[in-house]
Amino acid sequence: MNTNFRKIGLLFLALTTFVSCDDSNGEDKVVPPSASEFAALRDEALVGKTQHFTATAGAGSITFTSKKGVKITINGNCLTKAGNAVTGTIDIEYVELFDKGSMLVTNKPTMGLMADGNKNLLISGGEFFIKATQGGVELQTSCSMSMIVPAALTDGVDNTMTLWTGLIDEAGELAWKEARAGGDGANGKGGVQGEGNNYYVTFGNFGWTNVDRFYSDPRPKTTILVDAPEGFDNNNCAIYLSYDGEGTNALAKLDTYTTAGLFSEHYGQIPVGLACHIIFATEENGQWRYAIKGVTIAANQTYTFTLAETTVGSEAQLVAAINAIQ
Repeated sequence: MNTNFRKIGLLFLALTTFVSCDDSNGEDKVVPPSASEFAALRDEALVGKTQHFTATAGAGSITFTSKKGVKITINGNCLTKAGNAVTGTIDIEYVELFDKGSMLVTNKPTMGLMADGNKNLLISGGEFFIKATQGGVELQTSCSMSMIVPAALTDGVDNTMTLWTGLIDEAGELAWKEARAGGDGANGKGGVQGEGNNYYVTFGNFGWTNVDRFYSDPRPKTTILVDAPEGFDNNNCAIYLSYDGEGTNALAKLDTYTTAGLFSEHYGQIPVGLACHIIFATEENGQWRYAIKGVTIAANQTYTFTLAETTVGSEAQLVAAINAIQ
């Protein structure tokens, strides 16, 4: 009898140990990624959206058409390498981003610099990147380039759109500066004209170019804070905002991180009463771990994400989920 009691006791102890070690919600098993792992996932997304073309420099105009039907023209007689004219075969890299899902996975939000240096949301008519190289060396141009962008890709023609140039800081973060004639990135040659079913865009530099206008809302503005799950910070995750009712071509980002460990945009440009979706995104084992939270903005509010609210999926699944937000 004592032997049976002893066996029952040992079995009960084993079951208790098993249950106590089981993490049914799985949260303790999630190991936050390193900054390099998160950056690599974004880089992979950008590589996957990069189109490649070959052309001949020194033989007149170079024209190519993208997968989405954007027509790009470069004057091949104006290309230089280290100040010297270029001839022969060159390689062209091209990226086009028209939806907020693609902007998110590549970390290319539509945040424009205002006159006071603060940032505000831009409504985009497309983000574009062009780089020309020969033998692995980047080329420059002394002439303007042009694009014809089908307005069907941007919810129709909006004649308030202007030309913007992408500025990437030391941390690799992109912001947009309006490329006024003679201003940074414009070379005095740049602009956007909407006619018929197209935008006709001219610009002076390789790199990132955008067709944009500032988001406008008359309601009082506020600053919000967002708390990411435990173990996640501005090095291994990101927080974005999708404004409801603005289609798929605008994406804000909370690009500052407070000493208290909270994400913020700190510029005080978010309208009180705005219906929007807050998005948490990070990396996990080569995939995306993310959460999407619908909220109505209240003044000075703090919003919190927990791991239980997140899901893991592919890049395609995340892009589809973001673009489904209306």
